[in-house]
Amino acid sequence: MAVRLDALCGLLAEEERLRSYAAVVLGAGTPGEVAQATGLGGRDVMRALRRLEEGGLLSTVDGRYVARAATFKDAIREHAPAPLPDVPLDPDQERDAVLRSFVREGRLVRMPAARGKRRVVLEYIAGEFDPGVRYPEPAVNAMLRVWHDDYAALRRYLVDEDLLSRQDGVYWRSGGYVNVE
Repeated sequence: MAVRLDALCGLLAEEERLRSYAAVVLGAGTPGEVAQATGLGGRDVMRALRRLEEGGLLSTVDGRYVARAATFKDAIREHAPAPLPDVPLDPDQERDAVLRSFVREGRLVRMPAARGKRRVVLEYIAGEFDPGVRYPEPAVNAMLRVWHDDYAALRRYLVDEDLLSRQDGVYWRSGGYVNVE
């Protein structure tokens, strides 16, 4: 049964239904157990359980209410945005293939072990730094934290590969390709 996302939100927007659903998720299976867990009156519990069952969030198995968590997954799958067009990360196909292996949604998922691949990834990340601009270390850390949680290691890699230079806590781009477009 396909449920619209707004309908799901609507089902859980009322306090009684939300509390009743939470009680069932946490193990209450009968109206009495739900009433005891939520502190709601029997009439409110019955009304809430009926609406949740009609809406596809609950079902009855062996006389007990059970949560249908798959309803959320189904709604998300049905209403997921269309995938973005496959835009290359680099015009060179070989470099693009390397980047696609290690960069997902603007994040470095892991550092390549092979030096050549690591250099491709680091050059790509170094492109975030404008040539001729001096960056204080906190700004560098903030820029690299977007790429990877271990921004200090990433910063060291960039310096070791001569893509960034540093002096007295100030960094600047000193290597890699520069896009002149």
